Order: sequence, then C-alpha cells, then structure tokens
Amino acid sequence: MKPTYELLIGTTNQGKFAEISEVLSMLPIKLFTPDDLSITEHPEETGSNYEENARLKCDFYAQKSNLPTLAEDSGIEIAAFPNELGFKTRRWGAGAHATDEEWLTHFLTELKKHPEELHRATFVCTAAFKLPHNDTIHIFQGACPGRLLTTPQTAVPHGIPLSSCFIPDGFDNVYSALTPEEKNRISHRGRAMHQVRDFIENNLFIS
Repeated sequence: MKPTYELLIGTTNQGKFAEISEVLSMLPIKLFTPDDLSITEHPEETGSNYEENARLKCDFYAQKSNLPTLAEDSGIEIAAFPNELGFKTRRWGAGAHATDEEWLTHFLTELKKHPEELHRATFVCTAAFKLPHNDTIHIFQGACPGRLLTTPQTAVPHGIPLSSCFIPDGFDNVYSALTPEEKNRISHRGRAMHQVRDFIENNLFIS
C-alpha cells in the first residue's frame, strides 16, 4: 500500500480548499489547512502577478509548517474592468474585508453599468508546490474563459462568490451549479490542480 502523504494547502479560504481537495482526493494524501496546524499568521500578498503571490504564499506556509505545501493565487480578468481585478480580485471594489455578499453586490452593481459584450471574463489560477528544505517551487497554471451574469444564478458560495454568476464557455450554468466533476474538469483551479495531482503522482509516489 502506498504511504499516506501529508500536504499543507496554504489557504484559509474554505471554498478554495474544498475545490482543491476534490481534485487531490484520489491520491493517498492527508490534507491540512493552516488552521489545522495552528498557523495564525498570514503572508502578505505583495506580488505583482499571480505567480509571485502564489510563490510568496507557498514559501511562507512551507516554512511555517515544515510540510510539503501547495498554495495558489487566482482571480478574474474582465473586459469591463481591464487591468483592475486579476490577482487583486478579492481586494477590488468593496475590499477584502467585505463579506462575500457585500463584495458581490458591489461588483454586480458596477458590472451592470457596462454593455453585455464587456461581460466576457477569464478566470485564472496559478498554483505553487514546494517540498520542505528545498528551494525549488513548481508552478502550474489553469484558465477558463466565459461570461458573467448580472445576477447570481445560485446561492453565493462561501469564499468564491463569483462562482454564482460566471458561466464557462460551452455551458449553460454557472460554476456553482455544475457538479464537482464538471467544474473541476474545466475550471481554472481544477485545471491547475489536475496538473498538481499528476506531478505529485508521477514524482512522489514512484515505488
């Protein structure tokens, strides 16, 4: 039997943790959150793009935990707001301290001011994986194009509010209305995490 592998997922966002867990669940891995390990400090996201922030978070949590660590940085790029959201998505508009509902309400209010052709959007995710006592950080990327609705199609998922109004290309329903299998197959985070899963399986479970 393959040994159980311990991995810290460097996020306090339960919505993101759930999506990552769904993809990695097929591996013999025990996943931890920072809360599980009583890590109360948080890294400052001072990077100038997705990859820099993913690297910062991965390195920070790897040092705090002394465990193999996976972190990611993600956001949405929207035609109506060029160069405004992206890796700063959750800090945009109502701000990082707003509730999911407050953030989404402000966002949709602003989106409605723009014509429908500018509601095109692409979700982007960059993931970073690091082993302890090793300076190498492995990078994985995923993206998913689609369009935004101006009202939520589902209840607002905790930690990932835009999932309630983003319809990926080729689908009729928003992210949060898809089955986990459907979403993880085509979503930005799902695509990145499938690459992470393949990397772990091919490099860390070789008998």
